[in-house]
Amino acid sequence: MHIHNISLENSILNNFISEIRHVEIQKDSMRFRRNIERIGEILGYEMSKSLSYNTEPIETPLGTCAINLPENEIVLCSILRAGVPLHNGLLNYFDTAENAFISAYRHHKHNPESFEIIVEYLACPNLENKTLVLADPMLATGQSMVATFEALKPFGTPKEIHLISVIGAQEGVDFVKQNFDDNTHLWIAAIDETLNDKGYIIPGLGDAGDLAFGKKLQQ
Repeated sequence: MHIHNISLENSILNNFISEIRHVEIQKDSMRFRRNIERIGEILGYEMSKSLSYNTEPIETPLGTCAINLPENEIVLCSILRAGVPLHNGLLNYFDTAENAFISAYRHHKHNPESFEIIVEYLACPNLENKTLVLADPMLATGQSMVATFEALKPFGTPKEIHLISVIGAQEGVDFVKQNFDDNTHLWIAAIDETLNDKGYIIPGLGDAGDLAFGKKLQQ
C-alpha cells in the first residue's frame, strides 16, 4: 500500500487539524463539520495528483487551449454518519463523481473492549473498472474500512482504490495495509501512535460522528 501522510509537511492543513482536535473549538459542531470538509478538499487535491490525465482542447472566446484533464470514473463511498462532511469536501472537488453510502458501526457483544463491525445499509453504483474512493474520517482499528470494502465487492472490481481518512492510529494503518492490495493508496491527514482499550485513537479527537451531528442513542 502507498501511504501518503500529508501532515509530514507543514501546510494550512495543520490549522484545520488543530481545530478539530481542540477540546473547546470542537464544541462548535458547524465549525467541526466545516473543518472536516476542508480537510477532505485538501486530501482530494493531493489524491488528484495521482490520477490519470488526458489532454483535451478547450475553446475559449479567443482561441483554443490544450488542458490535461482527469479521465478517471470516480465513485466516492463514505461510511455513515461521520463520513458525511468528509464526503462533501471530496465532492466539492470531484463534482461529477458517482456516490455510494454505507452504514458500518461497532456492535459490542459482551463488553466495551470487544466489538464487531455491522453493515446494515448500502447504496452503490457499478464499480467495475472505476476509481473507488473510500472515505472514513477516523481510521482506528481499520476494521470498518475493511468491512466496507468486503460489502462493496458484489458491485464490481475497481480499477484502483484510494482510502481517505482524517486521523488514524498506526494500528489501523497497519491493518488496512495487510488487507488491501499493494497498489491501494491511503491519503491521511495525521497518524497517531496508539489506541486505548476501547479502540479509540489517542490522542485523536473523540467521536467524530457525535462532534459533527450530536450524540446518538446507545443501544
